[in-house]
Amino acid sequence: MIILHDILGKLKSEFAHSRKGKERGTWFVYSLVAIIIPFTSSRTSNLLRCLRSLFGFTGIGKKRYYTFMASPKIPWHRLWRCLWKMIPAPLTDDRLLLAIDDYINPKTGKKIFGCARVFDHAAKQNQSKYPWAQNIVAVGLLKMIKGR
Repeated sequence: MIILHDILGKLKSEFAHSRKGKERGTWFVYSLVAIIIPFTSSRTSNLLRCLRSLFGFTGIGKKRYYTFMASPKIPWHRLWRCLWKMIPAPLTDDRLLLAIDDYINPKTGKKIFGCARVFDHAAKQNQSKYPWAQNIVAVGLLKMIKGR
């Protein structure tokens, strides 16, 4: 837990440059903790439910939290730089190994966070090639640790 506290503290400090940095940094860190805790899936509505019930953030409205999650003002470039600096020696045999995966989470309804018409390259014949969905992409760093 000490390592997690250290990492989350550094990520939270990256929000200090904006006007609402303290609030956004706190929400961001607690959202990450809500994803890590096996209380809920990491869907946005379940994250908000987790923030309210586990962490006591009762003053967050649904629209306000969804706006925060989709905000272009989250300092992603500083967060990625901060995370990258926390990785000791990221190269394996002088190479950087990354794994990337994406999946489409189809939705029905009009006012759903993060939805758009997304091309589904794995759609079956009887499925739409452009469903209304959330497109989620995950990138992972592959690193040899102690010969594993």
